Amino acid sequence: MNDARFSPFDTHLDEGNALAILREAVAGGEDGELFLERRRSEALVFDDGRLRNASYDASEGFGLRAVNGDVAGYAHSTEISERALRRAAETARLAVGSGGGILAAPPAGTNRKLYTEADPMADASFGIKVETLREIDAFARALDPRVVQVSATIAASLQEVFILRPEGGLVSDIRPMSRLNVSVIVEENGRRESGGHGGGGRSGLAALMVPEHWQSVAREALRIALVNLRAEPAPAGVMDVALGAGWPGVLLHEAVGHGLEGDFNRKGTSAFAGLMGQRVAAPGVTVLDDGTIPDRRGSITIDDEGTPSGRNVLIEDGILVGFMQDRQNARLMGVKTTGNGRREGFAHIPMPRMTNTYMLGGNAEPGSVVAEVKDGIYAVGFGGGQVDITNGKFVFSCTEAYRVKNGVVGAPVKGATLIGDGATAMRNIRAIGNDMKLDPGVGNCGKAGQWVPVGVGQPTLLIGGLTVGGSAA
Repeated sequence: MNDARFSPFDTHLDEGNALAILREAVAGGEDGELFLERRRSEALVFDDGRLRNASYDASEGFGLRAVNGDVAGYAHSTEISERALRRAAETARLAVGSGGGILAAPPAGTNRKLYTEADPMADASFGIKVETLREIDAFARALDPRVVQVSATIAASLQEVFILRPEGGLVSDIRPMSRLNVSVIVEENGRRESGGHGGGGRSGLAALMVPEHWQSVAREALRIALVNLRAEPAPAGVMDVALGAGWPGVLLHEAVGHGLEGDFNRKGTSAFAGLMGQRVAAPGVTVLDDGTIPDRRGSITIDDEGTPSGRNVLIEDGILVGFMQDRQNARLMGVKTTGNGRREGFAHIPMPRMTNTYMLGGNAEPGSVVAEVKDGIYAVGFGGGQVDITNGKFVFSCTEAYRVKNGVVGAPVKGATLIGDGATAMRNIRAIGNDMKLDPGVGNCGKAGQWVPVGVGQPTLLIGGLTVGGSAA
């Protein structure tokens, strides 16, 4: 494995020539940049008692963008050379047209570092990674005789980016990522159920591969599977729902977060468009997007336009106070950029995206929040979800949920889905716990065909009047 740092201007391009080409591409426009990237990633999957898959991927390339008003020209290539750069500049230049724009001020600089620059893939040899996975498999199977299948994954990556701006500024960011996940399938009396757990962040693999960590992950995966093994059919109807702390914040991410991204609001397609300064959630509800939390999966030292990430308040005490912005949308809306211009990679154009989106905690004890549920469910784990940005309507499937009657948590339920719309759900929050926590580092967010790592979080919440889809009550 080549551990040498990516230096595009040492090995591929002359920086002065690249800057001249970039300036030609954006001349008369309002913004633009040259984004250069090298990414390396590794994943090992141990499944059904053997190493099922081992993959290593490496790629590099650039993307050149020229922006004028609400139009952007973008061209990219896997060939980092002056010849390829000139071809890309000719294409991107078409968006500028006859020009007449004034180049926007560059992003502010930062010396902040939110995570290590060390390569997480180098924390252990291939053999040690395989042996760790083998130990996880054996440990999980030995925990309970009902375990019939185990799958364990170790994955890591390193993304290195350089962003050259037309005023001559050059910034870089080295972004590690690591993750360990375990899933188990249990069987009893012909019934099979599954459970999974894991996570990671922008740090090395070493901490994830120690037995103390992966044993706790395996135990939690088994616990969830055994809960599902005794789950009853979920009720159906409109009822109160208590949400657990941490990962259930994915509902907040989907139902509210996307609607607070700047491009949807500039175009008027978000359910929150035109509501700045108005109440959009219950009193006490404060929602932030924060890309500055050290070592978190969704954190970025700088965004993919070179703007330092920020701690941005979106909803404060129920009042809409901000949107997440990239440079283009912020300029068109006459507001400041927030450091949320993100892209999947060099082949993708940046757009407003979330980082770590979460709700602050309140004053209630978590137990008292759940105790307020008279007839409903308590959802602590979620799988997939969907949202319609234009109206905020969402559908989420629960992976771990319990029936609650008269404040008492009862049997687990299977097949529960939560249906509602973000604006109504936010206004119907009736209690906020004091136990806010972030997810364990498992989130990925899709938008316009692009995927980026994100974080979510929230305290225990009580939401009144959500529709629960399941079996007949």
